Amino acid sequence: MTNLSKSASPASRPWALTLPDLAQAAVFAALIAVLGLPGQINLASGVPITLQSMGVMLAGAVLGPKKGTLAVAIFMILAIAGLPILSGGRTGLVSLNSPTGGYFIGFLPAALLIGLVTAWMMPRYNIVIGIVANFLAGAIVVYIFGIAYQMLRTDFDLAHLIGLNTPYLIGDAIKATVAALIAAPVHRGRPGLVAPLRRTKNV
Repeated sequence: MTNLSKSASPASRPWALTLPDLAQAAVFAALIAVLGLPGQINLASGVPITLQSMGVMLAGAVLGPKKGTLAVAIFMILAIAGLPILSGGRTGLVSLNSPTGGYFIGFLPAALLIGLVTAWMMPRYNIVIGIVANFLAGAIVVYIFGIAYQMLRTDFDLAHLIGLNTPYLIGDAIKATVAALIAAPVHRGRPGLVAPLRRTKNV
């Protein structure tokens, strides 16, 4: 009985989900959807500027790799199922059928990577590392997926697409900073919200 109880403990199943985990993921999925309500601004590249990418950053930075990725997955599944919860009232299929669908696909690996860095930092969230992680994963990784998808769906070359996406970097840096500044006090007030990847030495 002792061995069975130990094998079923949360520590032995780091990717297991509890009801509170599911509730937190659902709340953040709703948050990402709500952040699309202000609408979008389209630059010359046709890629919309939205706050939903900041919601993805927040999911990974606050909830970590397990719950944060689940939150984004729930959001994406609902969008693909037909709910108009993407910015501009679009559905997931509309996004995927457009040249900019890769940015939507990039949300999932972005949340996972940010979450992994967050879990690696635990039990203390570092704002500077958080900003860098949010920017690299929440912006650059999303751009990699977005640009690759555009190259498949359009006749634009890599250099041209990189140039079209460059104007978005300042806004993404601001979103990455805001997400880290929000995540830091959350982790101070809710220690243990994200299980650490590194083992801490007992003092």
